[in-house]
Amino acid sequence: MIRKIMYAVIAAGLMLTAVGVQAQQRRQVMLDKVVAVVGGSSILYSEVEGYAKELVQQRRQMGYTSDRDPMNEALEALLQQKLLYNQALIDSVSINTADLSSRIETYLQMLIDQEGGIPALEAKEHMPIFTYREMLRQRYEEQSYAQAMQGEVVSRVTVVPGEVERFYNRIDKDSLPVIGEQYVYAQITKFPSSLKEAQQRTKERLLDMRERVITGKTKFSVLARMYSVDGSAIHGGEMEPAPSSMYVRPFAEALEKLKPGQVSEIVETEFGFHIIELIDKQGDLYHCRHIVLRPTFTRDELLEPSHKLDSIADLIRRDSISFEDAALHFSDDASSKYNGGIVSNHDILERQGVYDGARLTATRFLKEDFGMNGGKSLEDYNALMRLKVGEVSNSFQTTDLMGNQMSKIVKLVDIIPAHTASLVDDYIRLEEMALAEKQDKVFNDWLTEKIKSMYVYIAPEFRDGEFENKNWVK
Repeated sequence: MIRKIMYAVIAAGLMLTAVGVQAQQRRQVMLDKVVAVVGGSSILYSEVEGYAKELVQQRRQMGYTSDRDPMNEALEALLQQKLLYNQALIDSVSINTADLSSRIETYLQMLIDQEGGIPALEAKEHMPIFTYREMLRQRYEEQSYAQAMQGEVVSRVTVVPGEVERFYNRIDKDSLPVIGEQYVYAQITKFPSSLKEAQQRTKERLLDMRERVITGKTKFSVLARMYSVDGSAIHGGEMEPAPSSMYVRPFAEALEKLKPGQVSEIVETEFGFHIIELIDKQGDLYHCRHIVLRPTFTRDELLEPSHKLDSIADLIRRDSISFEDAALHFSDDASSKYNGGIVSNHDILERQGVYDGARLTATRFLKEDFGMNGGKSLEDYNALMRLKVGEVSNSFQTTDLMGNQMSKIVKLVDIIPAHTASLVDDYIRLEEMALAEKQDKVFNDWLTEKIKSMYVYIAPEFRDGEFENKNWVK
């Protein structure tokens, strides 16, 4: 359970951080005081109060409540986060500060848009934008370090098939999880045939920008704000100092070759095409800016593969060609075309750096697997919902995991009704559950030892709560 609490702290991300920031600012005069200290980090009453309210709200939305006092539950979650953060600093655990900066800027821009501009957001939060940004950065950085530290603790934990079977056999059959309705589907994807031309246009735009920077006509940061397509654009393309290992390899290799003030040649990564300016280097920390662009297409260029796919779909419906043969001969998706077009999670595993694909590959997808958090596109789900088993969709526009635009048709192969988990049919999901249980035990044992060795102080009036780990109160 304590692991679930920790994940709730981290998963809440910037939204929860904003709640904590707002609560702290609005209540600090009357209510704020230090209620606990872990290592070198203090926990304020307003932080606990803000997170407790967020926990209650989240659970209402999910349709359940907890028997625990939300203030006590929030306090324990924050104690754990502070401990993980302090241990991460002791162990020199790294986080991707570049990605962190990008996400913060994206979130901040969303808030600015919601409020109607920076002055409106500053008025609402009663502080200048740079102060609000720094508060977000500090709090979310702490969460990221805590998450990274917890990942380090459980990273080497694995389960073997025998452990999964024992896990399944000892669960009371009335307590086995219910697996929701799942979808098996196949796809045929096509990028615009002008992809190479679009890539060349993108490179030429970047070459022009590079020339303008080198000749002093325009500042790099100005061009980044105007044209870059990631979250760092609002900050002039600037990213937090980070070791080169925190970047994807082509980016890192180009960065390592630069001297302060130099601008790289065009670098291609899975995220698009970049040019990079090294601001300075301190030790192994690279402080840089970048501009990233992705190929863009005209409306006619995007419609061209859609027309082709609609023609292919018509041939499949008339039994002139099977979906499997059409996928093999026409699909641009290498991970599915040789398997009859059947969609798997192989692309997601590859993106996550998981290469034990044969064992972990899955072809059944829950509703929640579609969308930003699940990895499969919401457009896929919307198309599948209009189909009966065996039917083929019309073409539709979507993007891959890297944000590249494409056209697609899908076939609904099968619908697996909701059912009680079975060792035969749901092995991968049961393996995930067995692994999570084993990770819980390893982490909780580690946490108990760290609580004993790290300085922890809880104000007397907050010591009587029902802490799941009884070692917090010393």
